[in-house]
Amino acid sequence: MTNELILLVGTAASIAFLHTLMGPDHYLPFVALGKARGWTKKKLSLVTIGCGLGHSVGSILLGLFGIWLGTALSDLAIIENWRGDIAAWALLVFGLLYMAWGIKRAARGKPHSHEHSHADGTTHSHHHSHASEHVHAHAAGTKVSVAPWSIFIIFVLGPCEPLIPLMMYPAASTSVLGMSLVVGAFVGVTVLTMLSIALAVDHGLKFLPAEKLRNHIHTMSGATLAFCGFAVVGLGL
Repeated sequence: MTNELILLVGTAASIAFLHTLMGPDHYLPFVALGKARGWTKKKLSLVTIGCGLGHSVGSILLGLFGIWLGTALSDLAIIENWRGDIAAWALLVFGLLYMAWGIKRAARGKPHSHEHSHADGTTHSHHHSHASEHVHAHAAGTKVSVAPWSIFIIFVLGPCEPLIPLMMYPAASTSVLGMSLVVGAFVGVTVLTMLSIALAVDHGLKFLPAEKLRNHIHTMSGATLAFCGFAVVGLGL
C-alpha cells in the first residue's frame, strides 16, 4: 500500500467520523424510536447497523455506476443532493406524523373519571386511563413493526455525500484495491460511529425520569425525528 493510498484511506475514515458525528439524523432517530418502541439494545444495534449499511450502499452503487459511465462528479453531486432532499423531507414528515399519533395516544392515556349510576340510586366513579388500549404501529395483519422499516427506507434514500468524491481518485487510477479500501474505511467508520453514539445516548437516557415521561414518549420521539429532518432541510446539517 502506497503512502498516498494510506493517506486517502485515513482521510476517508476521518471524514466519515466527522460527517456522522455532526449529523444528528445519523443516530438520534434510532434512539428516539428505540425508547418509544421499547427496543432492546440488540434490536437498537441491529436497526442502526442495517440503516448505516443501507445509507452507504446507495451512494456506493451510484458512484460505481457513475465511474462505469464516466459521469462527471458534478452530475453525481446533483443526484446526491436530490436524494438527500427527498430523505430529509421524508424524515421530517414521518416525524410530524409520528408526533401527531403520539399526541393522540397521550390524550387517550390521560387519567380521567367515569361516573356510574345503579338501580338502587347509588352512584360511584372510577379513575382510569386508556393507556393500555393503544395501537401499535404494525402493518395490518402482521407482527412486523412499520417504524424501523420506515426509517430504513429513509436512510437508503439518504446519500453519503462525501463518499463518491473519495471513490473517484482511486477509480481514476484504476485501483480496485484502493477504491475498496476507501469505501471499506468510510462505511466501517460511519456504521461504527452511528452505533457507538446511538448506544451511548440510549444509555444516558436511562438517567431521565422515565415514569413521568412515559405518557409522552411517542410524542417526544416524533418531535426528535422531525427535528432531525428539519436540521437537514433547514439547517443543512
